[in-house]
Amino acid sequence: MAGKAGLPRVGKSRIVAGGAIAVVIGGIVAAASVTSTADLTASTSDSHSDKVTDLPSGAISLVAFDSCETALSGLRKAAWPYIGPFGFGGGYALSTRGGGAIADSMPAPAAANGSGGIAKREAQAPQGSAAGQQGGQGPGHSSTNNHETNVDEPDIVKTDGKRILSVVDGKLKVIDVASRKITGTLDVPDLYVSQMLIFGDRALFVASQDHVVYDMPTPIPGGKPTPPNMSPVPTFGSKLVLVDLVGTPKVLGTLAVSGLYVDARQVGSVARVVVRSQPRLKFYYPDGSRSDTTVLEKNREIALKSTIDDWLPSYRLDSEGKTTEGRLVDCAKVSHPADYSGTAMLSVLTVDLTKALEKGDPVTVAADGDTVYGTDKSLYVADDHFSRMMPMQQLPPGSTDRPTSPPAPSKTQIHRFDIAGSAPPKYAGSGEVDGQLLNQYSLSEFDGHLRVATTVGAGWGGVSADVQSQSMVTVLARGDKGLTQVGKVDGLGKGERIYAVRFFGAVGYVVTFRQVDPLYTLDLSQPAKPRVVGELKITGYSAYLHPVGPGKVLGVGQEATDQGRRLGAQVSLFDVNNPAAPNRLAQQQIDGGSSEVEYDPHAFLYWPERNLVVVPVMSNKQGGIREGEWQTLNYALVLRLDGNALVEVGRVSHPTGMIRRSIVIGDELWTVSDGGFMASALDGLGQRGWVPLR
Repeated sequence: MAGKAGLPRVGKSRIVAGGAIAVVIGGIVAAASVTSTADLTASTSDSHSDKVTDLPSGAISLVAFDSCETALSGLRKAAWPYIGPFGFGGGYALSTRGGGAIADSMPAPAAANGSGGIAKREAQAPQGSAAGQQGGQGPGHSSTNNHETNVDEPDIVKTDGKRILSVVDGKLKVIDVASRKITGTLDVPDLYVSQMLIFGDRALFVASQDHVVYDMPTPIPGGKPTPPNMSPVPTFGSKLVLVDLVGTPKVLGTLAVSGLYVDARQVGSVARVVVRSQPRLKFYYPDGSRSDTTVLEKNREIALKSTIDDWLPSYRLDSEGKTTEGRLVDCAKVSHPADYSGTAMLSVLTVDLTKALEKGDPVTVAADGDTVYGTDKSLYVADDHFSRMMPMQQLPPGSTDRPTSPPAPSKTQIHRFDIAGSAPPKYAGSGEVDGQLLNQYSLSEFDGHLRVATTVGAGWGGVSADVQSQSMVTVLARGDKGLTQVGKVDGLGKGERIYAVRFFGAVGYVVTFRQVDPLYTLDLSQPAKPRVVGELKITGYSAYLHPVGPGKVLGVGQEATDQGRRLGAQVSLFDVNNPAAPNRLAQQQIDGGSSEVEYDPHAFLYWPERNLVVVPVMSNKQGGIREGEWQTLNYALVLRLDGNALVEVGRVSHPTGMIRRSIVIGDELWTVSDGGFMASALDGLGQRGWVPLR
């Protein structure tokens, strides 16, 4: 679920578009914030296993429903174990008729309503520095800090070098760089814009409806009013808004979808947008006068009487003066793996920003997910087993025990789709790996292989909490039979979990943490024999890694004591010229501080033309208005890479608002907050202009 523009989007990752799309459905995302490690088993002696022995193929088949009748029957059956007295999940299922097997209660299907060498393989920094990546004519400027080259990611700030677009409090603000004035504002009623993509003179906004209309759970006749703590199902949860930026910004079209926005990616003018929808079933709920068993049976009856339109996502399109609405995707375009829950669907929409807004030619998978990664040829969407509904434990008749849900599955399923050009995605194969991802940077496609970094154990990857955690990198090969495992290296960070991952060509870097920060370097030049070649143990950890020139990587994270207690934000410069002996060259620490970069890499700026690094920082300082108080400070920390040193150039602060993003345009550094826009000289950081928003 996308966060609002003014709030950090913790623990989310992003999606993509391009020549091929892949959807990951299985395990996923850990929040980027530090979790408690008190229960983890400490281990400072790591033993890496590079040997490939009896690896399962991991290939998974994905098939489409052949009719709406088949789709309805399949979705009902798949969702049956997840139905409880409070609807899907959130409660527990009481077994009847010997375990509540669907075969005991389900009638026959009813007709549905309606029809290379490690040391030499260097990657370029993905953040572009060329002018006019979107066709603009402005001076040289930076762009969004994207994961992969030529694949743009949605963000709260965009620029073409001539103007800066920013989403503030759910509204669009357009700043003319030359005059340093606000030249346009767009406020779409009942919408809260969270992110955007741009191409030429058009922008695509992703918005959530400010006042969502809900289908509330149905009260049992004679029962009490709907409890305020229930979680109703939204009819329309997200909207795409196509905007013309020429002159006064104006809306060209809107597409409302009955689902929550997950993420999006853009290649050229074509954007791929992923939304997650749930069945719209009006379940009953316990009200004190009916037992849980009674309500459970009524909810099962509701599922049995449902129509296909209760399960498929719906839409409403307003474009070119016309309004259409109905079923977002046809039954025959819904695919599913052999094992699925039926409680959620992922739909990938295709939008060309140069054309009129349309329905999006959706391709839908019966799966859950909220992490997306992609190149210009592949797209992957990962299932978050931490937030996904788990089937209810079935108890024998007469049992008085309170059932519990099982732990999250220990597998991450990966589905790959071809999205050549602007055509809708085409299914191209699937696979599976052990463990769970951190974020989109846990995935990397290179030379026909997908590298996946995951953590298992100690509550990760569905393994019992009494099993020591460890991390691994699994290599999958693309082929006619899907994505198959060809190599794996495990045993990374025993007793720890992954805090940062980055793949550059045939080289991989994995950071794990509990008390100290092992930075592992991996040789991935032989997909069948991935191996750890080096390890650096230092205090603290990096939560984001970025290439900053040949043989050098920058890390942004937290310094910590030898016992793992965090001390404040830090920026570290690593020498990785010799992968067998990585070394930290320099470090900048901010006592008690933190940075948005730690959980959202879009906040990071690297400008190679000046060797500048800009990181937003928030810190606490004692001695505020009255002695002894703590004062919160927010500023953009500007550093320069000077050989093997990190030199502080200065700090840029705003009179009001929290700095979220930084942009270089020509010879100026623009910093953006919800309070305004500030232009500063790259030389000396002297203020050249301030454009207040409030």
